[in-house]
Amino acid sequence: MDASSSATLHPYWPRDLLIPTYVANDRSMSEILAFLFSVSGVFLLATWLVSGQKGEQLGTWRRLAVCWFAVCGFIHGVIEGWFSLYYDIIPGDQSFLSQLCEYFEGYVIADNFTVCMETVTAWFWGPFSFWAIYAFLTNKPYRFVLQLIISLGQLYGAVLYFYTEHRDGYAHSELGHPVYFWFYFVFMNTLWIVIPLSLIVDSWKQLSAAQSATDNNGSMKSKRK
Repeated sequence: MDASSSATLHPYWPRDLLIPTYVANDRSMSEILAFLFSVSGVFLLATWLVSGQKGEQLGTWRRLAVCWFAVCGFIHGVIEGWFSLYYDIIPGDQSFLSQLCEYFEGYVIADNFTVCMETVTAWFWGPFSFWAIYAFLTNKPYRFVLQLIISLGQLYGAVLYFYTEHRDGYAHSELGHPVYFWFYFVFMNTLWIVIPLSLIVDSWKQLSAAQSATDNNGSMKSKRK
């Protein structure tokens, strides 16, 4: 069997991509997605219930933002954390998280950019997301600083992901495919632009208001002197 024929024995794009260590997953896409959305749902529900105990302190939109950070903590810390540790064996590994990485993120070729970007994402934005949950639930004064830092990092990563794929001519997915292109690539990754961007705007407003209050208090004290 020549290289060209062996290159097509996997479901990934481009079809002539060489993945010497690839072994077909023994779990179906439905199993993988059921696990992903079930665990994400548990994180959402648990965080929603816990945040509800704060009474008037957190409104509905703030509670939803905290729930978002819970899902981010799971995805960044667990899925992308697994990739950052085992990226070199994922194509041939049959462990559940390796198969989840293949289906959910398409991590079969660990190029240098992806490894570096996802390692930063896993080991910074993952723990920071859980830290943000704690900060909002306990009303820490630095909570919006954390929200701003995490959201800027997520937005930057998503923009780079879209832009590098655009420069590659969308070679890593079937262009126009309703599931792999429009759902996995476009819709799922657009969430990491729209939501972080809205949280950046929210942080900007909150921090600006706090600084304005500090400035006004400083002016009042100066006038009294």
